[in-house]
Amino acid sequence: MTYDTILMVDWSGAPDQGPRPKADAIWACVAGDDPIYFRSRQAFEDWVTPFLASEVAAGRRVLAGFDFPFGYPAGFAKTVTGSDDPFALWAWFADHIVDEAKSNNRFDIAGQLNAMTDGTGPFWGNGLKRDIAGLPRKGLARDPNPFPEKRMVEGHAKGSFTCWQMAGAGAVGSQVMMGLPVLHRLRARFGTNLSVWPFEQTDTAITIVEIWPTLYVGPAPDGMIKDAHQVQATANHFAVMPTDALHDMMHVSAPEEGWILGIPAPAAPPLRNDCFAMPQGAHWTPVDAALAHLQSHLNSVTGITSKPVDKAAGRILAEDVCAVRSHPPTPNSAVDGYGFAGGAADGLHVMPLVDGRAAAGVPHPDPVPAGSAIRILTGATLPHGVDTVILQEDVAATDAAITFNGPLKRGANARKAGEDMIAGDVILPKGRILTPADIGTLVAAGVGHVAVQKKLRVGVLSTGDELAQAGGAARADQIYDANRPMLGAVVQAWGHKLVDLGCAPDDREILRGMLDDAAARCDVILTSGGASAGDEDHMSALLDQTGSFALWRVAMKPGRPLAMGMWHDTPIIGLPGNPVAAMVCTLVFACPALSMLAGSGWTEAVPTLLPAAFTKSKKAGRREFIRARVVDGQLEAFASEGSGRVSGLSWATGLVMLDDAAMDIAIGDLVPFIPYAAFGL
Repeated sequence: MTYDTILMVDWSGAPDQGPRPKADAIWACVAGDDPIYFRSRQAFEDWVTPFLASEVAAGRRVLAGFDFPFGYPAGFAKTVTGSDDPFALWAWFADHIVDEAKSNNRFDIAGQLNAMTDGTGPFWGNGLKRDIAGLPRKGLARDPNPFPEKRMVEGHAKGSFTCWQMAGAGAVGSQVMMGLPVLHRLRARFGTNLSVWPFEQTDTAITIVEIWPTLYVGPAPDGMIKDAHQVQATANHFAVMPTDALHDMMHVSAPEEGWILGIPAPAAPPLRNDCFAMPQGAHWTPVDAALAHLQSHLNSVTGITSKPVDKAAGRILAEDVCAVRSHPPTPNSAVDGYGFAGGAADGLHVMPLVDGRAAAGVPHPDPVPAGSAIRILTGATLPHGVDTVILQEDVAATDAAITFNGPLKRGANARKAGEDMIAGDVILPKGRILTPADIGTLVAAGVGHVAVQKKLRVGVLSTGDELAQAGGAARADQIYDANRPMLGAVVQAWGHKLVDLGCAPDDREILRGMLDDAAARCDVILTSGGASAGDEDHMSALLDQTGSFALWRVAMKPGRPLAMGMWHDTPIIGLPGNPVAAMVCTLVFACPALSMLAGSGWTEAVPTLLPAAFTKSKKAGRREFIRARVVDGQLEAFASEGSGRVSGLSWATGLVMLDDAAMDIAIGDLVPFIPYAAFGL
C-alpha cells in the first residue's frame, strides 16, 4: 500500500503552553510543509479532525505518526478493563481523563490505577505540590511493580523510557495518558476509515502508527526548536521511503503492547545448544518419547514477511487474520425474485411493483413502501424496506404488480449483513497453512495483505564416498545417491525452500566446510549417512565436537540411529543412510519437526484403521513401520520388510504402524495405516 499524505506529531502531556512556540509542546508536520505549533491538545484536535476528514474526502491515504506508546506492558489492560484489548484501555482513559486548558487529572488517575493493582502499583512521579494518594514521587518507592517495567519493544529500543513515569525528564507516562483519549476520539470519529497499527489491518484511508523520532533524524539545526525539527524530518523521512521497505517495517505482531515503527521485529528465538539431549540413562528411546522431546524443545526459527493474498497460497500465517469488513457487507438477495417487507401469510397476495430494480453492484436508491415489492436479482443489496425475497418462479408478474400464494417466512431468501464474517473477527488463525479456499475467504473479507512466515530453508546433504550422482556413471562399488533427490522432493512438497547441499565425501575437514556454508544459508539441515558411531561416521564426530551431539537409538524399524545436533545455531537432523530408513524417519520425525521450525506448529499424521490382508508376528520393544497399500479396502504389505528394497517405497501408498507391544496379526485384523497423503505427500 502507498500513502499520499504523511503526518507526524510530537506529543505533550502538559497543559496549555501559551501562544509562543516552545519546546516540549505539541508539534505536527505534513511532509513537504512547515511544522505547526499547537498550544494545547484541544487546539491540535480541533485542527487534525477536519484535516483528516478533508484528506479522506479527497481520496488520499494518510499515514499519521504519534510519538507516544499505544499500549502498556502485558497484563495491565486486563487488570484495568478485564480485557487484553488495547482499545478497551483507550476507552477507559477517554472516560476518566479530564483535560482542561490549564489543568488535567492525570496524576490522580495514576494514583487510582495504582490502587487497582497488587503492591504499590506501576505508576510513579507526582509532578504536583500536593500529595496524590497511591502515587509515589520516586520509582524506587514502588514495592513491587506487578508489571514489566517496559514493553517488549522498549527492550529493543536503546534509550527509551518507561510508560510508568508520570513526571520529570522522560515522563512518557503523562504523554500516553493524555494522548490515548485523543486517539480514541479520532478512532470513533473516522470508524472504518481509520486503523491503528499494529493492532488492526491497515487497508484503510488513515493509518495511525507509533513513532520515535530519535530513530529517524539527527540533531536540530541551530536556531530551530528540536521538536519542530523532529516532526518535519520524520515526515519527510517516511515520505521518501520505498513502499516495500515500509511494508516490511510494518509486519510486526504485538497485539496488546503495540510497537514503535522502525524497531526491527525480534528474530525468532534460536534453539538451545542442548535441545536434542535426551535424559541421562536413555538408551533405547521409544518413538513417542522421541516425538515428545522434539515437540517440547523446538520452536519457530523463521522470520516474518508480507504477501499479497493472491500470492500467499501455501504460506504459513504469522499472526491471526481479522476480517477487514463484514461479508456480506450489506443484506442482500440470495435469489432472483421480488423483494418486500415482513413475509407473507397464507393466501393470495397482490403487491404493486415500484419503479426500477436492485441488482448486484447497482443498488436501488429509494426505500420500498410497505405493501409494495421490487424486482431484485441475486447478490443485490436489499433496499430499505425490504427483508424478504420470493423466487421469481413462485410469482405471476406484470409490469405493475406481482401475484403469489403464501405463506412465506419473513427473511426468506435474504442474506444478513455479516452472516458469514463480521469485521474485526478472527477468520484464520496464526500457524495455518493457507489453502486456495482460504485465499477466497481472505479476499471476501477485504484483506489485501497477510503476514506470513518466511519459508523455512531446509538444506539436504548426503554423505559417503560410495555415492554416485543420479544419471552419472557409477563404479561397481558405488550406489546412486537416492536420498538427496528423494528428500529434496519431500521438502518441496511440504512447501519449504530446498537448499541442495550436494554430497560430502568421507573427509571430515571437507564436511566441516560444507556444514559451515550450509549453516549460513539454511534454517535446518537434513543429512543422510554418517549418523552412527563408526569410523566413517564423520557427521556424528563433528557434532560431538560442538557439545550439542545427541545420538538417538530410536526403538523402531526401519530407522533406529538419528544424529541430532547444532552447527552454528542451525539444527541438524542426521538421518540413516539407507533410503527406506531415511524416508521413514523423515516422515515420522522430520515432518512434524520441520512444521514446528517453520511456524505452523506441531503436526502428526493420524492413522486410519483398515483390515490387514497379511499376517505378522511381532515382538515387543520397538515400533515397526511396514510399507503397504490399499487394495479392495484391505491393506497389502510389501513382499519384503528389508530396508534395502527401495522399490517398496514406490509400491506402497503409505505405512502400517505397529505399536511397541508384541502382537500377532491375522488376516482381517484392523491395523493403523497412515497414507502418504496424511504426511502431506
